[in-house]
Amino acid sequence: MFETHEHRQLRATTRRIIDEHINPHCDAWEDAGGFPAHEVFRKLGEAGLLGISRPTEYGGLGLDYTYEIAFAEELGHIRSGGVGMAIGVQTDMCTPALARYGSDALRREYLAPTIAGALVGCIGVTEEGSGSDVSSLRTTAVRDGDDYVITGNKMFITNGMQADWMCMLCNTSDENGPHRNKSLIVVPLDADGVTRRGPLKKLGMHASDTAQIFFDSMRVPRRNRIGEENRGFIYQMEQFQEERMLSVAKSLCLLEDLIQETIGYTRSRKAFGHAILDNQVVRFRLAELQTEIEALRALLYRAVEKYVAGEDVTTLASMAKLKAGQLTQILPSACLQYWGGQGYMAENRITRAFRDARLTSIGGGANEVMLEIICKRMGTFPGRQ
Repeated sequence: MFETHEHRQLRATTRRIIDEHINPHCDAWEDAGGFPAHEVFRKLGEAGLLGISRPTEYGGLGLDYTYEIAFAEELGHIRSGGVGMAIGVQTDMCTPALARYGSDALRREYLAPTIAGALVGCIGVTEEGSGSDVSSLRTTAVRDGDDYVITGNKMFITNGMQADWMCMLCNTSDENGPHRNKSLIVVPLDADGVTRRGPLKKLGMHASDTAQIFFDSMRVPRRNRIGEENRGFIYQMEQFQEERMLSVAKSLCLLEDLIQETIGYTRSRKAFGHAILDNQVVRFRLAELQTEIEALRALLYRAVEKYVAGEDVTTLASMAKLKAGQLTQILPSACLQYWGGQGYMAENRITRAFRDARLTSIGGGANEVMLEIICKRMGTFPGRQ
């Protein structure tokens, strides 16, 4: 299902663009603390890779989500986690709800040029006081005639310094409770009342520009709302499923690359008269880690297969995201150990991946949140039978 001729063609196209137009520049972009998102996204858009599962009438390919996952896996070969993450925001974080629930006019104005790579998007959920607890966000959008007046701020926004628009989750009512008072709104970021602070300095993902964005009574037409008013929390929970599956998919090829590069290094590095790889403890550990990757891939593919069939994959997607969050902490650290002092040098991919991959267990729902979701689905949450 995931390896037809068409899947392999899409993978080859993605890999060619990565090898020719992205990886040769990753070191420079890491040093610069950012990459030219409009330039890179336009290249991907020209190849049809930014709207693989989106409707054809807005420039998408109209393929099922297995093709999106094949593309996401190849993103793991990018030698800068920040670039792959930024692309994922464009394809699977800021556009799913717009593609599914947006009006025709809104999709033509924002979705179509985003799929083409002419516009850069971002997702606006996290705030200073609300990350994993999405229901507690405080940014408001108050009706005023044909507009919403938005006040508040969004934190840790990937693509935030370069983005042309934001898919923002905000409060549009004082009633109905925290799960039924929110809406998703397309917010242009060149409007009056928008201030950006950044790029923020981070542990990893150095090539990804991350910003805090403030909204001071800025006006957005009410026609920019995605779908129904006060159903934004539900729409965002749906978006999270694609974000989490994409995060897992991106991690697979990254982790496999780290193992292969570690095999190559430990085969050539000698200590006490023989190659590091000749030590049974090293070979066995790498074999265990490769097995973990395959187990994670099988879990992801099962979730995606059910997602394509229209089934609820909240539990499976959460399990896969949890497993990826755990493995992306364990595997880079284990591989780095076998590089010795060289693994502590900043110029190595193993070192960069060690920093970058740490975000997997935090972003898009922390490991602990994934466990809470799984517990609720298992019926083991306190107070539930």
